[in-house]
Amino acid sequence: MDIVVLKCGGSVLEELKDDFFGSLRELIENGHYPVIVHGGGPAINRMLDFFEVEASFRDGLRVTCEKTMEIVELVLAGEVNRKLCALLAKHGFKPIGLNGSDGACLEGDFIDQSALGYVGEISSVNAGLIKMLLENGYIPVITPIATAKDGSKLNVNGDYAAASIAKALNADRCAFVTNVDGIMVNGKIKAEMTDQEIEASIGDGNIYGGMIPKVKSALAAMHAGIQKVMIISGKKQFYKNNSWQGTAIAAKERVLK
Repeated sequence: MDIVVLKCGGSVLEELKDDFFGSLRELIENGHYPVIVHGGGPAINRMLDFFEVEASFRDGLRVTCEKTMEIVELVLAGEVNRKLCALLAKHGFKPIGLNGSDGACLEGDFIDQSALGYVGEISSVNAGLIKMLLENGYIPVITPIATAKDGSKLNVNGDYAAASIAKALNADRCAFVTNVDGIMVNGKIKAEMTDQEIEASIGDGNIYGGMIPKVKSALAAMHAGIQKVMIISGKKQFYKNNSWQGTAIAAKERVLK
């Protein structure tokens, strides 16, 4: 089974265009099985503001108290997941929304409860459940929420969740959906980059701003054992004529497309 995990960040979810769904359809027609993992940062921030709960981050992770965890789950499972599933259905797909904490879909461990609260990393993925849905023609749409051994809900970084799910499913590819066409260096989109090239481009300023966390997430997925990692656009075609569009990332020189 040729599985492709697509990670959609919260900011790009509101910018997905028809071309994205066209590429998704072509992906399926060419024998690929997509799994979507999504975030929801902007929507979470809006809800935290509404409830007057202060948002704070440490090392790029959202510090998550019990109240924040309730809001995170409310937004991801109750709002963002529902909207994304409705959007997929509107375009003719068969989405199934999965809250990661349901049915032991995602199990996790606290990272540092004293410093981060209810923030975790994935220890186990119910690959059988996800594959069962894929085999029956559904697109699993998964929230990055895991269940700890004590039953607590854990807020998991969406990029890391996507990498863990891709690894557990032995996915062919893990692609990070963004609002850009790929990694741009010196005014041109790079078709491929190695991890060394990316680090050098960050160091010399050719990769900067909002692209830095995107490429670092992709590198983290690669270092987690995913052999084919990409940064693709949610606003343009990312797959056309059986060919991927975007930037492929590898640990060494090799053709990924």
